[in-house]
Amino acid sequence: MAQTTFSVTMDESLKIEFETLCNYFGMDMTTAINIFARAVVKEKKIPFDIPPLDIYNEENAMKVFNLIRKQADTNGLSDLSMDEIDEEISRTRKMNKHS
Repeated sequence: MAQTTFSVTMDESLKIEFETLCNYFGMDMTTAINIFARAVVKEKKIPFDIPPLDIYNEENAMKVFNLIRKQADTNGLSDLSMDEIDEEISRTRKMNKHS
């Protein structure tokens, strides 16, 4: 089957969090997007409930941000440099390829 490429624009922090979770789940972002696309095509709908937009407000965003910061502090990751974060992502990808 022929392959094609498309690009997606998203908030940088969302991309970082999405990529981190995908790596944790043992896949890359391309695989996750392909899984999503296949589910949409198969089910002919978004394969999960989309909550009402009123939950997306600044207060909730700050709660999520603070939770992520707290988790980073707890895991000793709050003061990693971008190079160290990149190294951690690369290390995780290598481990996932060998699993």
